[in-house]
Amino acid sequence: MPNFTEVTEFILVGLTSHQELRVLFFVVFLVVYTITLLGNIGMIILIGISPQLQSPMYFFLSHLSFVDVCFSSNVTPKMLENLLSETKTISYVGCLLQCYVFIALAHVEVYILAVMAFDRYMAICNPLIYGSKMSRTVCVRLISVPYIYGFSVSLMCTLWTYGLYFCGNFEINHFYCADPPLIKIACGGVHIKEYTMIVIAGINFTYSLSVVLISYSLIVVAVLRMRSADGRKKAFSTCGSHLTAVSLFYGTLIFMYLRRPTEESVEQGKMVAVFYTTVIPMLNPMIYSLRNKDVKEAFTKAMTKTCLGQ
Repeated sequence: MPNFTEVTEFILVGLTSHQELRVLFFVVFLVVYTITLLGNIGMIILIGISPQLQSPMYFFLSHLSFVDVCFSSNVTPKMLENLLSETKTISYVGCLLQCYVFIALAHVEVYILAVMAFDRYMAICNPLIYGSKMSRTVCVRLISVPYIYGFSVSLMCTLWTYGLYFCGNFEINHFYCADPPLIKIACGGVHIKEYTMIVIAGINFTYSLSVVLISYSLIVVAVLRMRSADGRKKAFSTCGSHLTAVSLFYGTLIFMYLRRPTEESVEQGKMVAVFYTTVIPMLNPMIYSLRNKDVKEAFTKAMTKTCLGQ
């Protein structure tokens, strides 16, 4: 029988052990985190104050920005602290809480992206009934489901993480508490946690991605039937931003959670995790604003009004 050890805290190995690189990483990720907060909070405020951004698409986009702020804030502050600290520890309760919030927000985000794809399908394929079918009440119900489902599923997943047992190795080869590196250092309860992690991730990624792919398949058919070149260009422009965000987020999470945890996969996953926990939340506001005429016009009007008001 393994000699199980009571856990009070874990050691987060982090991104690097080289002091000079740790200082460099601290500066880089502090800048990235600051841009993430300013970009996403700015997007939420802009959508809230701009009359031309009151459509369902921007309502869902504001929630995507909110989730990105929470997603990055769950991981980055602790990572920044550990980059300048010699101890680099996280309590057992803090680790489980970080796992819970991370898994919940990951599920919320993939389903918000699916809801946004469905919204684009309704707007492009059913423009005459779009206003009545996508009313404010319907939008609130659609956005509530990802939150309720995400935090409920995460509770179940975290309970399985709580069922892991450890035998003296408390060093997590990561910069935050993630399931794959925790499974790798556990010596009990591993099989059920590993199996459920892959199955739940596979089911949710497959289902949400199916909604996205079916919606965009129907959108492509509808757009190709359009006689107006300007209409096709506008449709592809609004969809292009969303497809970029979907590709980045799904691609990195699938690489991380649909593989069995090994030394190699955990090390590779750590590098990929930097992308989806820090870079993607920073890029999303840029992706949706730089290619969106309505957002740029709303930003210009808001800045002009602010400057004239002063």
